Amino acid sequence: MRKIYHLAVEATLDIIRGKWKLRILCHLGNGPLRTGELRRLMPGISQKMLTQSLKDLENAHIVNRHSYNEVPPRVEYSLTERGMSLRNILLEMSDWGTTLVKEQQEEGNDVEILNPNDDGFKNMG
Repeated sequence: MRKIYHLAVEATLDIIRGKWKLRILCHLGNGPLRTGELRRLMPGISQKMLTQSLKDLENAHIVNRHSYNEVPPRVEYSLTERGMSLRNILLEMSDWGTTLVKEQQEEGNDVEILNPNDDGFKNMG
C-alpha cells in the first residue's frame, strides 16, 4: 500500500508518534535494555503495548533487537544509527516543550512536566 505524506515532517512523526515510543527512545539512549528493564522504567505500559511499540520501532530501523542464544532466552534492545540520528531532533523538541510549559505556567495554566530528564536523548550517538 502506498503511503503519501503532505509534509516531510509527517514521515518523522509517523515513526515516533504514540504515548510510549519517545519514552522508549529516551531510555534506550542511555544504552541497551531488556524488555523487563524497559517495562520497569515505564510504569503503566502493558506488555502488549511495549512489545508493539518496540516492533514498530524495529520495523522502522530505529531500534535493534538482539536475541542471545541462551536458556532462558535473553533479548536486548538498542538504538540503531538511524535511531541515534534522531538525537538533535528530539533534544530540540524537548527544549521547545520545556519552553512551552513554562510559558503556560506563567499564564496560570495548571501544567507540568513529570520527568524533565532528557539525558537519554543527550546520550544518543
